[in-house]
Amino acid sequence: MLASLLKNHKIILASGSPRRQQFFKDLGLDFIIELKNVEEIYPEDLEHYEISDYLAVLKSKAFTTLSHNDILITSDTIVWHHDRALGKPKSLAEAKSMIASMSGSTHDVITSVCFKTTTKTTVLHHTTRVTFKELTTDEIDYYVDTYKPLDKAGAYGIQEWIGYIGITHLEGSYFNVMGLPTHLVYETLIALAKS
Repeated sequence: MLASLLKNHKIILASGSPRRQQFFKDLGLDFIIELKNVEEIYPEDLEHYEISDYLAVLKSKAFTTLSHNDILITSDTIVWHHDRALGKPKSLAEAKSMIASMSGSTHDVITSVCFKTTTKTTVLHHTTRVTFKELTTDEIDYYVDTYKPLDKAGAYGIQEWIGYIGITHLEGSYFNVMGLPTHLVYETLIALAKS
């Protein structure tokens, strides 16, 4: 459905995430993947969705030449817990520490998506509240050592073992926690196709 609506557009997904790429395939989109190196640094005074919004837009700024029918899509996901952003862990030890800090509590997973054309830039975000049970040290060690989640914000994937056994409550989009608020992407692309 979307592919026919967008047949006169070129969709450029600027993401190396296999999960986001799969979402685009599953939405029935024809798209190309284009990656540019961007140093993901944001001002220290930003909080919550301001961080992911800023980074999604920052990634789009690396693309300086778009054609009139191009739609560039960039995104960023952060985990917000105890008033600070948890990005991707740099080591297995840091991954274990991150998950331990979220054990027995609720955190926010925020994904921002930036849609850029030659005439406008649109940024949207979605927040999902995720609650973990009290995780044992053995459970945390097993997950991190087995799945090595260093490519994931907050050091976990909801679709993996830790999500099966550890998440007790979810408020918001499940797919957002995986890295893309697919419902918002769908609605925004339909609006862009009709504009």
